[in-house]
Amino acid sequence: MLLDRAAAPPKAAVLLLHGGCADSLEPPPAWNLPGVRMRPFGRAVARATTDHDVVLGRVRYRCRGWNGDRADAARDALQALEELAFLAGPVPVVLVGHSMGGRAALRAAGHPAVEAVVGLAPWCPDGEPVEHLAGRRIVLVHGDRDRVTDPRGSWDLAARARAAGAETCALRIPGGDHAMLRHAWVWHTLTTRLVTGLLRLGPLPATVADSFDDLGPGDVRRPVRRR
Repeated sequence: MLLDRAAAPPKAAVLLLHGGCADSLEPPPAWNLPGVRMRPFGRAVARATTDHDVVLGRVRYRCRGWNGDRADAARDALQALEELAFLAGPVPVVLVGHSMGGRAALRAAGHPAVEAVVGLAPWCPDGEPVEHLAGRRIVLVHGDRDRVTDPRGSWDLAARARAAGAETCALRIPGGDHAMLRHAWVWHTLTTRLVTGLLRLGPLPATVADSFDDLGPGDVRRPVRRR
C-alpha cells in the first residue's frame, strides 16, 4: 500500500484500486496507464478531505491480473487493509475501485474496517458473491457506452447485494465509457461527492441518499445528469 497523504492521527481512510486485466502474473509496469487514470480521482478526493484528517492510499498489486480463483487483486486489497489497520488503527475505510479494482474492492468489502465501496465501471461477472456486503454501503457507477465491462453486471450485483442486506445504488452515466475519459469531469466530481458523503463529511447526492432509504428492490439504475 502506498500512502499519498497521511493524516496523524487519521479519522478515516480512502483506498484507491486501479484496474488491470483478467489474466497476468506479471507485475504492473512502472508506467501503468490504469494507475495513472486514478490519479485525478485521488487529487480530487484529497482536495475535498484536506481538513478532515483522512488518509489517502493506493493499493499496490503484485500482479496485473485477477487470475481466476487466485483473485490476486482482492488478496492485495485485503493485505492493504491489514497494513492500514496496523499503521493507522481502526478507522472507517471507503474503497474506490475501477474495473478490476472495483471487483477487488467489492470482494474485500467484508473486512471489518470497510464501511462503503465506490465501484467505477466495475468488473462484476455473473455469480460474484454478495453475502459479505450486508451492512455495507455500495455505489456502482457505470457508463452506458462501456464496451469492456458490462453495465448490466453492476445493475445485477447492486440488486443482489441489496437483497443480501446492503444499502446499494447503481448510477448510469449516459455516454460514459470504460476509461472514464468521456465526461471525465462528471466522473471525478461524482466520485468526490460520493466519498465525502459516505465518510459523512458532506451530503450524499440526493439520488444515492434516496436509493439507500428505499428498502425495496426498486430499480437501482439511476441516470446521472450532466451539466
